Amino acid sequence: RVVLASMFSRKILLALGVAGSASAFAPAGPALRVGASKAPVLKSSAPARRPVAASLKMAETAEGFGASHTSFYTSAKAKDSYATLDEILDSKMADKGVRGITKETLAACVKITEALRVNLVTVADAQNSVFGDVQLGVDVLADDIMWDMAKTSKLVREASSEEEPVMVETSKDGRFTICWDPLDGSSIVDNNWAVGTIVGIWDKTTGMLGATGRDQVTSIVVLYGPRTTALVVCDDGVYEFTCGAGNKWFASRERIQIKQDSKIFSPANLRACQEDKGYDELVKYWMESKYTLRYSGGLVPDVYQFFTKEMGVFANPTSKESPAKLRVAFEVAPFALLVEKAGGKTSDGVTGGSCLDIKITAVDQRTAACLGSAGEVDRFNTMVLKK
Repeated sequence: RVVLASMFSRKILLALGVAGSASAFAPAGPALRVGASKAPVLKSSAPARRPVAASLKMAETAEGFGASHTSFYTSAKAKDSYATLDEILDSKMADKGVRGITKETLAACVKITEALRVNLVTVADAQNSVFGDVQLGVDVLADDIMWDMAKTSKLVREASSEEEPVMVETSKDGRFTICWDPLDGSSIVDNNWAVGTIVGIWDKTTGMLGATGRDQVTSIVVLYGPRTTALVVCDDGVYEFTCGAGNKWFASRERIQIKQDSKIFSPANLRACQEDKGYDELVKYWMESKYTLRYSGGLVPDVYQFFTKEMGVFANPTSKESPAKLRVAFEVAPFALLVEKAGGKTSDGVTGGSCLDIKITAVDQRTAACLGSAGEVDRFNTMVLKK
């Protein structure tokens, strides 16, 4: 179990400037460590830092003056202890092989975390993107780390990267096909905004080509922000893991559920509003209904928030002048599995059917998509697709 340590020790470390690894970005509040004691222990000698609210005199303000009027804060409550990655996977992921590839993937993402902490965001010396996209040094570093994992793993049979979308056999004796976007959010990483890694995993019985997203044995999305966190599909739902002290993962959220309705929206590809009347009307509906806009331009943070806020909708329709951009195998299928396993819904942006039912016929296949709270995806299908 992961046990809570004192806030005081964490403050001392931060004052000394200890950083450079995922362990320096443990959750706010009491620092987290792996304790030897079996019983959960809560220690905190920190004095109260704020006066009692009732003793404060506040000026009268109009309704909605505070940020909380339009913002949605976490509902998570601190616990005395948290289950470790091994504890959750051993009890919630029956297949030993799937447990193994999940752990190997998360270990690679710890290395990506450390690389992001110490490397500047600059254009890569060699540009190898087959699409003509500008590759950054951190893109190449993240991709190299994922390839090192895939090529040395005894579990991986074949692999493909969004940076180089060809299927590569890594081990004839391996079991899994693994596809990844090593660093989604290249256009915003120079701002030091949150970015992430997206991973889809298929068994050799189906492979990825000719299969669908529904055939995935699991999918994993890792978010690199002030903390490094990961969403993982287990047998009974979606779990979030946080990378804590010593780069050890612990379960920060269990069996996440996305609510039917939402008041948060993330509208991608707004250029399409100029050609698509339905999408234009949908965006206006969200604004006129006073939904809260939460959109960064990074797929990982924009969809990841559904699992922390427990609601949301991400829409990325297409038009003649704004064609499909999202890749099925590397982005949409992994996220769609997470969303639907958490009780949300997805739309392929064409038929209105689930993104998990798109047959993958090419490594670089693209699609429109809408993901999130079921009621909002239904609204997208009605207003944009007329379904």
